[in-house]
Amino acid sequence: MLDKKAQRHRRAQQTRRRIATQGAARLTVIRTNQHIYATIHAADGSRVLASASTNEAAVRAEVADGKGSNTAAAALIGKRIAEKARAAGVERVAFDRSGFAYHGRVKALAEAAREGGLQF
Repeated sequence: MLDKKAQRHRRAQQTRRRIATQGAARLTVIRTNQHIYATIHAADGSRVLASASTNEAAVRAEVADGKGSNTAAAALIGKRIAEKARAAGVERVAFDRSGFAYHGRVKALAEAAREGGLQF
């Protein structure tokens, strides 16, 4: 019997296998209770092209009450990762939600990244 964390990791591995066949850069989202992190990995998975998180000092100053655990903070991270990706020359990505449900903070980040110019 798999626990909740193992089930999420299993879902994440399924998604990553599918994305690997596409040969596209990968936008990965990691959600914790206090923060949300977004990274863009190269198509071959060899390096990180851009990253953004609510743990950055500049973001903490912008986020209300310094909390990175709400949808407004996730939307801010979505905009920042889109800006950084475009600066790195990435416009098309495959969205990797790391086994998390496409709901709440993960959805807010994805929609903000799309508005920022990233194509999924």
